[in-house]
Amino acid sequence: MDLIARLRAGLPGEAILTDPDVTGSYANDMASFCEAGTPAVVVLPRTVEQVQHVMRTASELRVPVVPQGARTGLSGAANASDGCIVLSLVKMDRIVEINPVDRIAVVEPGVINAVLSRAVNEHGLYYPPDPSSWEQCSIGGNIGTASGGLCCVKYGVTAEYVLGLDVVLADGRLLTTGRRTAKGVAGYDLTRLFVGSEGSLGIVVRAVLALKPEPPEQLALAAEFPSTAAACEAVCEIMARGHAPSLLELMDRTSIRAVNDMAQMGLPDSTEALLLAAFDTPDPAADLAAVGALCTAAGATEVVPAETAAESDLLLQARRLTLTALERVRSATMIDDVCVPRSRLAEMLDGTAAIAEKYGLTIGVCAHAGDGNTHPTVCFDAADPDESRRARESFDDIMALGLQLGGTITGEHGVGVLKKEWLARELGPVGVELQRGIKDVFDPLGILNPGKLF
Repeated sequence: MDLIARLRAGLPGEAILTDPDVTGSYANDMASFCEAGTPAVVVLPRTVEQVQHVMRTASELRVPVVPQGARTGLSGAANASDGCIVLSLVKMDRIVEINPVDRIAVVEPGVINAVLSRAVNEHGLYYPPDPSSWEQCSIGGNIGTASGGLCCVKYGVTAEYVLGLDVVLADGRLLTTGRRTAKGVAGYDLTRLFVGSEGSLGIVVRAVLALKPEPPEQLALAAEFPSTAAACEAVCEIMARGHAPSLLELMDRTSIRAVNDMAQMGLPDSTEALLLAAFDTPDPAADLAAVGALCTAAGATEVVPAETAAESDLLLQARRLTLTALERVRSATMIDDVCVPRSRLAEMLDGTAAIAEKYGLTIGVCAHAGDGNTHPTVCFDAADPDESRRARESFDDIMALGLQLGGTITGEHGVGVLKKEWLARELGPVGVELQRGIKDVFDPLGILNPGKLF
């Protein structure tokens, strides 16, 4: 019995896609420079049992399986390999439970981040992780890549909100990890091991997520600086003085110009860096005043605090438009997510500007400045082979710079295909050996998302 027939024995007909024109549309995520193969079939299960059937079939036939969420990733982690089963989990999209007493939500992997956030808000609760693609990205994908977002500076990343998981293993067995309780230290922390594993250890089919009480509405300020160094000095002062902003974002000159060109935001041409800070504390105006004073002391030429939530949204609009604006600069972009210690942030931005000059490219940087997570965005013409080569080389130089500054090659996008060569450099030979050993324990046949990470 062939692969398709075996799959049909345990799946409804509508869950199996074989038309090459359709399956080809599932071949890749949103990353540039990442190879993608041709899947043999795309499967869209709705139940845990159906996922188990897929994995048993794949194990028996030694067929690779590539798990997918909404395919908004930026590292090629969801890219198909030749002859694989693409296991798309978008149909498993139920919010199973929201428990205000235990402050947890139980969800399936296909639930969209923004949908969950709005659902828990109705109970006076808050799910903090908010990737920029939160209106499209799925919780399963967020778990797979350990996604972050704008709020990380105060609330942390996805990994800090995953209490427990149900995971279908490579051989079809169902593993339950973690807990529903506020505390728990029984055994090795397998839950945290799956978070960020990019589908290479198992298929997440249910997650228990921690929730927080919904905070007050935030207020924001915008501060304009004559240099990135001055803006980064303000960031360091804000954090050193013990402030806890709910958002602390930075845009460099290239990003500011791109947004001005697209949306006529009216930012002065003399602005070299724009720092955006927000607080969701009981008295955000007082916090903004204190941070505004620190910005002025660091050299800000203008500080504009908002007085209402509507004004805050207007101030934050420039940051939200950054990627869209940079995509208009050239026909293609490569988005990096190198994270460095906050104290080295200025060196990271200045070094990136030097790399842009070296390669004759436009590279705009926006950053989750509060946690040192930078997003250098390389703009290039994909139809120009030389410019494409320079873009890839500049991307590598940016990652090398991040490691040189004591950082990491990925803060929230994951490794996937794009950065697997660099993962080995960051981990070192002993680290790679141990991580490969863990992979072998969970996936001895090597069928789960092959070619990713290592």
